[in-house]
Amino acid sequence: MVIRRMSAFSLEKCREETQAMAIHNVITSENPILRQKAKKVHRFDPSISKLIEDLFETMHAAHGVGLAAPQIAQSIRIFVAEFEDRKIAMVNPEIIKAEGEERGTEGCLSIPGYVGDNIRRATSVVVKGQDARGKAIRVRAEGWLARILQHEIDHLDGFLFLDRLDSPEDLREVTEAEFEEAEAEALIE
Repeated sequence: MVIRRMSAFSLEKCREETQAMAIHNVITSENPILRQKAKKVHRFDPSISKLIEDLFETMHAAHGVGLAAPQIAQSIRIFVAEFEDRKIAMVNPEIIKAEGEERGTEGCLSIPGYVGDNIRRATSVVVKGQDARGKAIRVRAEGWLARILQHEIDHLDGFLFLDRLDSPEDLREVTEAEFEEAEAEALIE
């Protein structure tokens, strides 16, 4: 057995790393922040990178596939998403191209216990925005990832999937079994 004493420097670095990321509470649909158009980011400093790290950490802890800053009570235009092998963080995103239409089921971390069926979304999108340093980026997405990006951008514009329901009957409570299945597939946005 080898015991190594941590230096003051490495102990401090360890403390900084554990303080670097934070899991935030996800606010729910009653909170008026979710109904406001989020403010554009103009200043890119380390706080933007920190917020993006926190969003990813919070999203993972909640077993989601996307999370927008307004969902943690930060009314600024930033979201994160992760699906399959793609991990995306965008600042000031804007859909510049949308093609096709499909209907699907969506959930939301801010509307726990419910999903919406028959939510219409574009089948493919091109989104432009900026990375954490302010550099211009573009993301092309199809299928489920395109749906996630549109859902998160809706949050930045003050919309929830509830606003996209064609009929009140399309909103349904999720059974425990359905929730566990969706959580296992990481399909809750």
